[in-house]
Amino acid sequence: MGFWDTITDLVEAATPWATAHAEAPAKDLPEETTAETTKEEESTKAETETAAAEEPAAEEEPAAEEEAEEEAEEEEEEEEEEEPVDPKEELEEECRNSKQCSPAKHHFDECVERVTSAESEGGAKEDCVEEFFHLAHCATQCAAPKLWSVLK
Repeated sequence: MGFWDTITDLVEAATPWATAHAEAPAKDLPEETTAETTKEEESTKAETETAAAEEPAAEEEPAAEEEAEEEAEEEEEEEEEEEPVDPKEELEEECRNSKQCSPAKHHFDECVERVTSAESEGGAKEDCVEEFFHLAHCATQCAAPKLWSVLK
């Protein structure tokens, strides 16, 4: 292996865009491979039987495993039930409807009415993106101090 081969290998290993190639398992295995696989399976099976013979409390394990599974399921259910609610959304909704953001909300509502009436008459030539961003900015500015007090 030459100097440039070493550098090339290092670059290929370090690049994030390098792709890993894996071979798909062969569907039709030749007889030699089948024989090798059978020998491996037999040795694995023998090891498993030896390990099972060495453990005298094998009958007690299924009950312990079932209890562990039940406990894990209960913990998962508790985690699902305790999903936290994002206070930011609630605070921003309150701020959108507050006196502080009423001018921005008024402009947004008027724009929405204009656009929906224009769509029903033939086609709208405007959208309310700018008004929406003004309203969203106002709601965010209003909710930010309240949010920090809730999160602390």
